Amino acid sequence: MEPGTGTFSEEQFREACAELQRPALSGAAWELLVETQGISVYRLLDQQTGLYAYKVFGVLEDCLPDLLADVYMDLAYRKQWDQYVKELYEKESSGETVVYWQVKYPFPMSNRDYVYVRQRQELDFEGQKVHVILAQSTSEPQFPEKSGVIRVKHYKQRLAIQSDGKKGSKVFMYYFDNPGGQIPSWVINWAAKVLQLVCQVQC
Repeated sequence: MEPGTGTFSEEQFREACAELQRPALSGAAWELLVETQGISVYRLLDQQTGLYAYKVFGVLEDCLPDLLADVYMDLAYRKQWDQYVKELYEKESSGETVVYWQVKYPFPMSNRDYVYVRQRQELDFEGQKVHVILAQSTSEPQFPEKSGVIRVKHYKQRLAIQSDGKKGSKVFMYYFDNPGGQIPSWVINWAAKVLQLVCQVQC
């Protein structure tokens, strides 16, 4: 495993919590991509890769924070509702839990797969519990690349969840990955819609 890729700092957890309270969209060219059913998806062009990073903000009504965080961490349940999952499981490696995730891509493109670590913490913000989940890609020899599948080597995700003060959850998510190869613009839009769907079907 690459040095340091399996650990997250306390500052990283606090930053995700802070953005849930105050979205950091100024000072950069974040553009609103879609807004529907209480969920807003923004994107920012990464000049080095030509790809987009995404931020999602919103409220999921009738979905309690504890349940939402538990469901998000539940890989077995995700395989039931996410039609794009080809393979998904976790394994202990080098003292950490490593996740393998293969995603079905539209024909005629090759599937992509991810090898990543994730950690979950519960923080306190002004007396309210905030669930924060961080994930990022890692290099692990127990998960060799597969023929015909493109390995995504640059993947980051941050998720923060707290009560909306009623029966729902206030949510922030940051997402970036570099899927490799030439990706048509329609596939980028398809991926953004999948990201929005993930946020809406957790509960």
